[in-house]
Amino acid sequence: MARVRAPASRGPKPGPIREERLARDGRRSRPSRAAVNPLREGLRLERVPAPHTMVLFGATGDLSHRKVFPALAQLWRTNLLPAEWHLVAVARRPYDDASFRAEVGAALERHSRVPLEPEVARQFLERISYHRGDFSEEAAYDRLAERVADHGREHGGVANVLFYLAAQPSAFPTIVAQLGRCGLDHEVHGGGWRRIVIEKPFGRDLESARRLNREVGRVFREAQVYRIDHYLGKETVRNLLVFRFGNGIFEPIWTRQYVDHVQITVAESIGVEDRGMFYEETGAARDVLQNHMLQLLSLVAMEPPAAFAADPLRDEKVKVLRSIAPPARGRMSRDVVRGQYGPGWVEGVAVPGYRQEPEVDPDSETETYVACRLEVDNWRWSGVPFYLRHGKRLPKRATEIAIQFRDVPHRLFAEAETDPQPNLLAIRIQPDEGILLRFGSKVPGLGFDIRTVTMDFTYGSSFAADAPDAYETLLLDAMLGDASLFTRADEVEAAWSIVTPILDTWLDAPPPEFPNYEAGSWGPESAEALLARDDRRWRRL
Repeated sequence: MARVRAPASRGPKPGPIREERLARDGRRSRPSRAAVNPLREGLRLERVPAPHTMVLFGATGDLSHRKVFPALAQLWRTNLLPAEWHLVAVARRPYDDASFRAEVGAALERHSRVPLEPEVARQFLERISYHRGDFSEEAAYDRLAERVADHGREHGGVANVLFYLAAQPSAFPTIVAQLGRCGLDHEVHGGGWRRIVIEKPFGRDLESARRLNREVGRVFREAQVYRIDHYLGKETVRNLLVFRFGNGIFEPIWTRQYVDHVQITVAESIGVEDRGMFYEETGAARDVLQNHMLQLLSLVAMEPPAAFAADPLRDEKVKVLRSIAPPARGRMSRDVVRGQYGPGWVEGVAVPGYRQEPEVDPDSETETYVACRLEVDNWRWSGVPFYLRHGKRLPKRATEIAIQFRDVPHRLFAEAETDPQPNLLAIRIQPDEGILLRFGSKVPGLGFDIRTVTMDFTYGSSFAADAPDAYETLLLDAMLGDASLFTRADEVEAAWSIVTPILDTWLDAPPPEFPNYEAGSWGPESAEALLARDDRRWRRL
């Protein structure tokens, strides 16, 4: 029998309009336990998924402990999980339910965005059970199928199941094939849904991504598959769609006639930390360029979708990616830069070079920095360069999209003492999430001096609300069956078709003299030359 959740302090009841909408959707609202903040009223319609079982593969791994469990706990804390929700944690280590729950509880204390009250934590943890088994062991999946079926019978025959693959990417094909072998992928009419969330990296190149898509497609329909990229769950990335398509003043100037170029920066001040072995097999291009940065580019450049729904949104993103040709092989050395950090200073602390990091080859040729110049060859963006850069051990952590507009066509105020800079629109993804607009203004006084000024909007000060973690958003959407923020098979392959030729060229050519930038700097000198050749420069962050 399902446990009844203990009542908690409640805010005001939903108004009649919201009650009617929730009733129409067939869902019941459960307000948050947190104190009601009037500034948040109307900001988000609470949606509670149908009762289901979640099966988490790789439950003892770092990703599960740092991101997945804390996100699920926050959803439970804010009453966005059904009372009949249950999680089966699958991994190889010798835990029982009690010892594994204790480990998850310790992880929640370290990583929770908002600390959990003891009773809330207890309720959440008692819904987790541990299932030991090797990913290649058929018997473990047979036992798992029985366990899932038992849980469905305990809750009125509901057989909704969400599988989450947080294991090593090399295990993805095996797990998917075994789920298909024992029938855990089957959706019987009226008997519930089955969905699978697959973590990145989805393949290592175009061929491996295609192969993985085929292997997943043999078991699950595309509508059941949710390829996760946590950047798409960030509040400011989601707001980019609203900013572009919910405000009429920007659409007319969001085009090659007015935009000079676009810069997308994903800068990290940290090194590889304890992921040296993983990073040696991945590198900056696979880790960030192929997914995060191309996702941001597609959101900036896409056409307005026919509807705010998963397939129309993803159709437009795929069109953008298919309009990008990888740099020509003869221009690869000019249009693509790779780097590797050496020893240096970051935020006043001496840090080692990449080759001195744990689990890294002392002669490693893996890149920790990548910058490139791409063009979207379509009617809207033809001739507008998109400059992308990502690196580790840079001076600060910052992710930003900068839309640099063209200069005014005529210097009307030529006699002004200073020349204002061209207009700029900067969308800060992290940290200090917000939007900045730069424009020229007359300085008060008798003269006619013009200065560059900014209008700066920040989420924290405007909404007085803590944004949910990206994993909270994406997990909830997967439970609700909303695939808008997840990548489709053709989208993954289109992104790899841009990055794979870059990787192939690097394999055939000797690497630069690594390390070629100092930790705490903004990257190799060749990255500055990438823009200088076009008489441009990187924006200072």
